[in-house]
Amino acid sequence: MDEPVRIDKWLWAVRLFKTRTLATEECKKGRVTIEGISVKPSRIPKVGEIIKVRKNPITYSYKVVGLTGKRVGAKLVHEFVLDITSPDELKILEIRQQMSFFDRDRGTGRPTKKDRRDLDRFQDQD
Repeated sequence: MDEPVRIDKWLWAVRLFKTRTLATEECKKGRVTIEGISVKPSRIPKVGEIIKVRKNPITYSYKVVGLTGKRVGAKLVHEFVLDITSPDELKILEIRQQMSFFDRDRGTGRPTKKDRRDLDRFQDQD
């Protein structure tokens, strides 16, 4: 039988957040939801529940497969969590990454010749 574990600890243990503090803060900010309701860091997740984590620009969906309070290795994560994020959400992320190529930081000045050539090559590929 799985022992009860806080959701912030579980999110950290299955490597969805780098630190437990980050997981706690995201819960407090309302970015972690179960069944459409934002959860407190002390909430106990149950096997079979679907947890949604909003990390801009998309919302990831995860199904709880098992509970653990100890951080697991990356190869063992699939025993505790199943990523069920929709392909549409992942496509948004991919598009966002492609668009970041065009973004320039404010105050960096005009593009150099190399930047201009890279942009032209990128546009010609499409």
